[in-house]
Amino acid sequence: MQSDNRILDDMAKVATGALGSLTGLRSEIEAKVQQQLERLLSKMNLVSREEFETMKSVAQAAREEQIKLERRLQEIEAKMAEKSVG
Repeated sequence: MQSDNRILDDMAKVATGALGSLTGLRSEIEAKVQQQLERLLSKMNLVSREEFETMKSVAQAAREEQIKLERRLQEIEAKMAEKSVG
């Protein structure tokens, strides 16, 4: 009976040690993968989210201005057409 408990205790210690090793291995793999991803992303010419949002707002403002100018041009053309007819 006593030897059964000792075997189980030894097996539990081995399992615990293996689990600890696997956890450490997992952490190392995650760190290596993260390093590789960061290295790959740094080689690519990507913009940050902040830069993207800034340029998006600039483009939206430019589009709104373009719409205003198109309306204004249409109004001017309409007035010119009225003057040339009348």
